Amino acid sequence: MDNLTGKEKYNYIMSVLDIMYPDAFCELNYHSIFDLVIAVMLSAQTTDISVNKVTDVLFQKYKSVDDYINCDIKDLEEDLRFIGLYKNKAKNIKLLCQKIKDDYNGQVPMKRKDLESLPGVGRKTANVVLSEGFRIPAIAVDTHVSRVAKRLKLAYLNDDVWTIEQKLMRKFPRERWHKLHHQMVFFGRYHCKAQAPDCDNCQLKVVCRYPKIDVGRAM
Repeated sequence: MDNLTGKEKYNYIMSVLDIMYPDAFCELNYHSIFDLVIAVMLSAQTTDISVNKVTDVLFQKYKSVDDYINCDIKDLEEDLRFIGLYKNKAKNIKLLCQKIKDDYNGQVPMKRKDLESLPGVGRKTANVVLSEGFRIPAIAVDTHVSRVAKRLKLAYLNDDVWTIEQKLMRKFPRERWHKLHHQMVFFGRYHCKAQAPDCDNCQLKVVCRYPKIDVGRAM
């Protein structure tokens, strides 16, 4: 595989991921784009499984920005207590909802700069909302995408998430960004794990640097 051109390598990676995870999807549960924003915010430093357990109840209790704005902060903290950083997340949810109401007529904005202006929303969250919620092509670089990109030599070991995002967008077709993001998350979450990746049963090991360098620790 060392003699593959860049484009051939990228096509090979996409073809393998298509075989492994043809139906990769967002594993966060949500009913609306507003719910999606909340769910992605809550997923920071927390597993999707933990978030889904919380939002299963949360989204039945709070259905609008006003519901969050008008609730007692202590009650919201109690609703979120099973996930990491729950006090800070509760504060940001209330601030975010107030801003959505005041500045965007109660609707989640669909421009990146507006999304990133919301409390608790960084570039990764904005990218997920753009891609998953509005179907605007974007690649969100979380810990799984970052690890996979570095191991598959799509990025350097010392690249930050912004640099990785830009490189992935240059290397892969825009129409594949949405699907590719979910496939890379699935690949990193279930196969190319931070610890003990399944290299023996991996068709991508021929384009991977992991056997030589443990980038799980390098990250």
